[in-house]
Amino acid sequence: MKPVEPPYISLYHSGELKKRAQRLEARLASCDICPRECGINRLEGETKFCHSGRRPIVSSFCAHHGEEPALSGSCGSGTIFFGNCNLRCLYCQNHQISQNWEKQQSNETDCHKLAQHMLYLQDELGCHNINFVSPSHFVPQMVRAVLMAVPMGLKIPLVYNSNAYDSIKTLRELDGIISIYLPDLKYSSDDWAKRLSQAPDYVGHARSAIKEMFRQVGELVVDESGVARRGLIVRHLILPNGLAGSEGSLTWLASEVSPRVTLSLMSQYHPMHRAHQFEPLKRTISLSEYEAVIKVMNRVGLENGWQQGMGADKIYLPDFDREGHPFALKHQS
Repeated sequence: MKPVEPPYISLYHSGELKKRAQRLEARLASCDICPRECGINRLEGETKFCHSGRRPIVSSFCAHHGEEPALSGSCGSGTIFFGNCNLRCLYCQNHQISQNWEKQQSNETDCHKLAQHMLYLQDELGCHNINFVSPSHFVPQMVRAVLMAVPMGLKIPLVYNSNAYDSIKTLRELDGIISIYLPDLKYSSDDWAKRLSQAPDYVGHARSAIKEMFRQVGELVVDESGVARRGLIVRHLILPNGLAGSEGSLTWLASEVSPRVTLSLMSQYHPMHRAHQFEPLKRTISLSEYEAVIKVMNRVGLENGWQQGMGADKIYLPDFDREGHPFALKHQS
């Protein structure tokens, strides 16, 4: 069965993809790519909160088999991990990549090399998609690399895997480029977002971003093998002591986005980085905390997605729709 062509290919042929890349790059001169709107000239190498200038920083790239089942499939998700971040999460599990700025300077590359990474993941490793991890501060470079990669043969869906602290203006430039959005929904309280991630306006920006992502790609659609072709998957990491505000976030998601939006409920929190400096973050979540969030998920009517079990393995388990069918996802033939 012939795979469906991602829409960024038609944007390339129409010239629209090039225009998007140029508009995004021009904004680096007074950077407003993410909600922080630092206003510095990254084209001249100036840096501020994200410690990132003109050139993309790629910490690693690989075929990732530990993502949600619809992304990893049988051949893996082609993850490209960008360095640095526009958040400062005390408990970041990738802090060596996101908050070790001096070391990440050695991982600076160029857009052509980034395009070559995409083709390697597609052609040599056979990945189902290209999964850009922490791309919010590197959107112009990402789009420029896609522009270069299309004539080189790029033809698989693109995943935007972000913390959801994204600019609506920037996301609108990605309409038709990104097939699958994979945002976090970290908090329902700006107070905790400020204290734990240095983002005092996180909730409004993240919720607006997720609604825009859903407007663009809609509910998750999979092929005959259960591999995602397009759609939104929202990740929510349960934090100890209710710090994530899970009830508020899941209630909002069901009522303001859709009860059929695909949710990835994550239980793997472990105190890392600077979490031990903050008493409420010093432990993993309890079984009762996990079960309480599962009850909220069911009560608010979220129907689709996966949940991680508790215990040593914490593997993804299927959730069920209201008729008892596993993985209630649309199938695209």
